[in-house]
Amino acid sequence: MKELNKVGYTVLFIPETASELINGGVSPVTCAANADFQKCLFELQMTKERAFVRAAEGMEGEKCLIVCDRGALDNKAYMSKEEFAEVLDFVDRNEVQLRDSYDAVFHLVTAAKGAESFYTLSNNQARTETPEQAREIDEKLIAAWTGHPHLRVIDNSTDFEGKMQRLIAEIAAFLVSPNRWR
Repeated sequence: MKELNKVGYTVLFIPETASELINGGVSPVTCAANADFQKCLFELQMTKERAFVRAAEGMEGEKCLIVCDRGALDNKAYMSKEEFAEVLDFVDRNEVQLRDSYDAVFHLVTAAKGAESFYTLSNNQARTETPEQAREIDEKLIAAWTGHPHLRVIDNSTDFEGKMQRLIAEIAAFLVSPNRWR
């Protein structure tokens, strides 16, 4: 994101909430049910997002970008339809409201899909998926965000550095797009 700093953007980064909870001892295994874990996750995710927006509003300059490592709707991929309906009721939102609360969505395809030799569990203690499970979840993630007007999927057709360059290019294109704000 240094490239965006160079063109005058203040970039704020919200870390992945699920990993924070799981590494802190709160997980689908430690909670009474997956839906209970997901409610904790949604509540914390949405609180963090509100806090970052509040902070951004108080910062000098007009060019502030908030990047979430996972949006709240990503969690749909980890729930049954019934659990997802329960969580939506808990947060008093519908799926479209939740999806469209993000200005843009940039999905980075898992390394388990096209860059298998780089897929690892060692860089995140909270990650437990086999490559096959990661590919299945990846498809569910894309499906969850499908319909968002600014969904961009960044695949593994290049090395990781190239993937990051394509991500930055997509973000930059979105930022200069006259139709970016709804």
